[in-house]
Amino acid sequence: MRGPAAGAGIGIALDLGTSGVRGQAVDLRSGEILATAITTHHPLPGGNVMDHLHFAVETSTDGVSAVAHDLMIDTVNKVIRSLGVERARVCRLAICGNPIQLSLFQGMEIRDLAYAGKHKRESLGVAVQARDARIGRVEEIAGLDLPAQADLIVPPAVAHEIGADALAMMIESGMLERDEIALVTDYGTNAEMALKVGDRIVTGSAACGPAFEGQAIAYGMLAAPGAISDLVREAAVYRNLVLDEAMLPAPGQLVDPHTGRVQAPGQVQARGITGTGVMAVIALGLEDGLLQLPKISSADGKIHLADGVVLSQEDVGEVGKAIGAARAGHLTLAAELGIDLEEVKVAYMAGASGTYVDARKAQAIGMVPASATTIYQIGNTSLMLARDLVTRPDRLGEVEGIARALRAQHCMFAEAPVFKQAYVLELAYWTEGMPWEMYLKFIKRMGLPPLREFPGDAEVIRLVERDIPDFGRRGLQVVHDVGMVMVAFMEGCTACETCRDICPEDAVSIGHDEEGRPLVEVESARCLGLSCLRCQLACPERVFQFKNFLGAHA
Repeated sequence: MRGPAAGAGIGIALDLGTSGVRGQAVDLRSGEILATAITTHHPLPGGNVMDHLHFAVETSTDGVSAVAHDLMIDTVNKVIRSLGVERARVCRLAICGNPIQLSLFQGMEIRDLAYAGKHKRESLGVAVQARDARIGRVEEIAGLDLPAQADLIVPPAVAHEIGADALAMMIESGMLERDEIALVTDYGTNAEMALKVGDRIVTGSAACGPAFEGQAIAYGMLAAPGAISDLVREAAVYRNLVLDEAMLPAPGQLVDPHTGRVQAPGQVQARGITGTGVMAVIALGLEDGLLQLPKISSADGKIHLADGVVLSQEDVGEVGKAIGAARAGHLTLAAELGIDLEEVKVAYMAGASGTYVDARKAQAIGMVPASATTIYQIGNTSLMLARDLVTRPDRLGEVEGIARALRAQHCMFAEAPVFKQAYVLELAYWTEGMPWEMYLKFIKRMGLPPLREFPGDAEVIRLVERDIPDFGRRGLQVVHDVGMVMVAFMEGCTACETCRDICPEDAVSIGHDEEGRPLVEVESARCLGLSCLRCQLACPERVFQFKNFLGAHA
């Protein structure tokens, strides 16, 4: 591999996540982190990785989506420019993420990821792509604004839906070296998880949806300055904790959650609420009786937070689906290895949601097995692995070896009966008001791994203060401008703006062409895509077709 003499030059580490891109610049001589940049959105429409995949398939030619690739590269270029380093000095780039994001970045065929069944792929003439570890050149990635001869380091995927980010959480957490039964979960839109029992490890990936990341929530946002990240009870009201410019929780307003009345001012103003803040609201709401599933018991049916931010019953439902998918995944892994989930004593929480959430609150609502007596919060392991590889490319062989060992031990939740049974119960609990006692009876009746009824007093070990511990000498740069504006003409549109008004993300607007005909415009980075379609369903003329946007941009 070509590399800088004596470690000179700059390396770029990228975490290509489902909710956005995170990048760091590193001095390869000293290993010092120079700068960090993050986006507030993913550039593709959709609230989860399957939406991104669907968008890519629908805009592809022979399985390669130039539109999706260009959106990814445009966003990555903005992140790299925000790092403020001399790009001519960049001699190495390492990326990490799930197989879909890495494939879109590289401009690869993605249909084999869309069709898990062998017979379906064969009928369509779709070949499974090799996604092994490799070292190439930046010049292979069309449009990337870096020196062409810089090294490109790509870690391997484990399986169809388990990628390098899952390897990262296992490697960076240290769980592979433990003797105890241990569970690690990267809480995000696509929650990767792995359970280790002795020398056996099984992996899985639960499509939790975007609520863990604070999306698909009316006032939701990713973990960024201004996001409510936690709540603390003070008498009968809640102190909101809001992320400051250093991405650390600081006191926000003290608010009565029933009425929204402000009891005391805060040091930091809230702009929205991230996934960890939502989890804290759920935990406190259930404990205080403010939340009686599936309803909120306040007079207006909302939970009031700092600076006018509220949580609605619809938001609670979205959160419940995410928590339910994660717990169903944990139950499935336990069943795969023939243990009771109650045997799990060590749990690792990775990702931004796994870092900023109060771990005991998370355990109380089912994100972590109630039996866990030690909980580690470990940060953004995907970016950690990318940074390790950019500074130590020789580790790539070790990562590839772990991937090969795990490929035979992956569980496809979509095909697992235990997951399907458990998730149905979770939906009944979170959205239909099934009592918890009845849930436990059904678990037993179905022969699923038993759950401990109440969590104990777990020891929580925060290995990092924030998901990215070191921002570097230039600090954190936040990139807001990602994505594109998709524009489509809808025959019969009356410009009534119902689609704009119904959009939960304020992604829709109405414009006009030169002839005065109405044009519907959608911001790709804000749009929840095919997982939402409220715009299409609300159209009174029934002329709105979301498919008209696919590939259309300004």
